[in-house]
Amino acid sequence: MTTTDIGYAHKSGKTVYTVPEAFQETLTLRPEQVALRTVGGTQRITWREFGERVRAIAAGLAKLGVGRGDTVGIMLTNRPEFNLVDTAALHLGATPFSVYNTSSAEQIAHLFTDAANKVVVTEQVFLDKVTGAGVDLAHVVLVDGAATGALSLADVEANPAADFDFDATWRAVEPDDLATLIYTSGTTGPPKGVEVTHRNVIAQIIALINGPLPVGIDDRAVSYLPAAHVADRISCHAINLVTGVQVTTVPDPREIAAALPDARPTTFFGVPRVWQKIKTGIEAKLAAEPSGVKKALAGWAIETGMATARADLAGKGRGPILSVQHTLAEALVLSKLRHAMGLDELHVPASGAAPIPPETLEYFLGLGFPMTEVWGMSETTGVGTFTEKAKPRPGSVGRPVDGMELRLDADGEVLVRGPIVTRGYRNMPERTAEAIDDEGWLHTGDVGTLDPDGYLRIVDRKKELIISEAGKNIAPSNIENAVKAASSLVGQVVAIGDARPFITALIVLDPDVAMLRAKEFGATDADVATLATRTEIVDEVRAAVRAGNVKLSRVEQIKRFTIVGSAWEPGGDELTPKMSLKRTPIARKYAAEIDALYAKDVSDRVVEVK
Repeated sequence: MTTTDIGYAHKSGKTVYTVPEAFQETLTLRPEQVALRTVGGTQRITWREFGERVRAIAAGLAKLGVGRGDTVGIMLTNRPEFNLVDTAALHLGATPFSVYNTSSAEQIAHLFTDAANKVVVTEQVFLDKVTGAGVDLAHVVLVDGAATGALSLADVEANPAADFDFDATWRAVEPDDLATLIYTSGTTGPPKGVEVTHRNVIAQIIALINGPLPVGIDDRAVSYLPAAHVADRISCHAINLVTGVQVTTVPDPREIAAALPDARPTTFFGVPRVWQKIKTGIEAKLAAEPSGVKKALAGWAIETGMATARADLAGKGRGPILSVQHTLAEALVLSKLRHAMGLDELHVPASGAAPIPPETLEYFLGLGFPMTEVWGMSETTGVGTFTEKAKPRPGSVGRPVDGMELRLDADGEVLVRGPIVTRGYRNMPERTAEAIDDEGWLHTGDVGTLDPDGYLRIVDRKKELIISEAGKNIAPSNIENAVKAASSLVGQVVAIGDARPFITALIVLDPDVAMLRAKEFGATDADVATLATRTEIVDEVRAAVRAGNVKLSRVEQIKRFTIVGSAWEPGGDELTPKMSLKRTPIARKYAAEIDALYAKDVSDRVVEVK
């Protein structure tokens, strides 16, 4: 081990350098405390049991031929078996990687071919897609029973390799060994396998603990985002292994709001859309409140909270009247609301993966959540910058985490360097050389600006900037976020305008909110396609576009839009599993609709904004 290795000062008193080493120390802290659990506590695994299961699964995987340097594919919902299998593979010096649950057989084939795994661990619901991928696999392991041609996880645990030395095996793992592959979502082509080493993971955990995520064994987290995404794998799974944070697994991310009162997390990460969904849920419950007095009181308290947040952000002070009002709002409503949501003990709420609209940030600050906003990517092993909870800055993603350097290139591209940066892309030396220069700077592809005090603001993706017919550089995400912030009815916005005379947009309804609106005007039987043509819906979307336009410069303002008559699902044609827009596929699929937005004769589906 070299002197440049980055070590984590574990609570046990030992400095650790790899994930297995950290896990073995975590096991000693509170062996009988619950480490992993499911919603409702139907499955509870203590740290002692966690260690025993990992030892057994590792021995069984070794019997299947898995060893140091091998890859293990995992396609599972969020369930304790993922944590068990992944951790066992890490103790073998193997490289476990996850597959998005929405992946097609063709996409699975690409990943398995690139990763060259001979073993995959999955569950019954994905078995047909895994076997239908047409890749030669030595073993398929099911965590929820048995099937023809597949082993059960119980079979694996019951059949260890002969003379297997578990302790010697995990101690042989080194910091530069691969801990996982994170396959990018593929907005511009086939997914790239980002290689993440144990050194990267340990450096990222240190950066999180010293920055946006100061957590330990007394904390609780919720695993609901895909394990194929760097956010869940590092800031939930890996941090559980290293620090002892308890994890509650939620297999269906749509059930996250219902799971929170059971899990009562002290730390919670959500992409902006998740926070907006929670906000919509609160608004829907308040709208359904039969008591006019209670509804009015709740509305007053939330408005008071937001007014307080705005005063704090402006740095002008709350003043005596607002201070008294906020004290009453907190006692009568806000504290009770946080408890009802299951977030009364939440002290590390975080948002990332996309810019959170300032209005949404103000809303949650007003509810009493000290939000931190983070920026990062798979190539930085997760979080690269963060805003301090005590110093929120709407529109900024904060300062670099400890140990990372950040600067802007001549064209504004964000460059970063440090121990959290990946060593490259699997089997792609040319793409690696394009992304990481000779001095170790990762060219992120994001364009940003830096405040005088070093706080970063992301403008947009470098390759996604719109260059209008007049030669203006326009950031589409700025336009899209302005509209989405104006109405929860708007699920997705795609700004159009490259080499065009003005900006137009494709707008997609949030199906859940659309159904709520449908109840209000007695159209509960209508589907999304029908609702997209309803005058009430069109008028609300038009109002949202107008409200968004007010915040934009003239060249950024949307002049026309059309509402797409279908819902877009993560992992589908239009969205990646982490809900990023697939702009090129969208442009191809909706070419006719886009052409209609610029036609001289405006069709019925095109809405002009005046």
